[in-house]
Amino acid sequence: MASRRSGPLRAFRIADMRHKIFDGTGAMRYGARWNSPGRRVIYAAETYAGALLEILVHASGGIPRSQGYIEIAIPAALSIEVLTVKDVPRWDSSASESARRFGDRWYDERRTPVLIVPSVVTSVERNVLINEEHPDFPRIRASRAIPVRWDTRLFANS
Repeated sequence: MASRRSGPLRAFRIADMRHKIFDGTGAMRYGARWNSPGRRVIYAAETYAGALLEILVHASGGIPRSQGYIEIAIPAALSIEVLTVKDVPRWDSSASESARRFGDRWYDERRTPVLIVPSVVTSVERNVLINEEHPDFPRIRASRAIPVRWDTRLFANS
């Protein structure tokens, strides 16, 4: 069963700097592992390295262009829901149906402004989901975007 905790918490998000980074428009338009289309969810990671890995898994072997990162500050008073791998059966399946159902309920019920979920990419790191429609969303702050510096060794041919 999911547990609750409160902040403070910091998270990192990497995205294309040609668009607003602290924004859930992409997840709203297309859906993602933890939400169906129509829900404004901002996906981030607990660490900068975790955020890098989440981008790299979708990079198709090339250096992602125009990427920037932000640091997100979640204040101490905010409630955070935390999932473990046991809370949602088959959360990591490629279809993501059980994860999406869980995330949609969390979003629609506005249970907490933040949901921490396991990362499929690392299984050790965790991702941080932020509900833009939650009444406490305005209390969450993001830094200005800073360009990501990619080490080309990440993309060297084996």
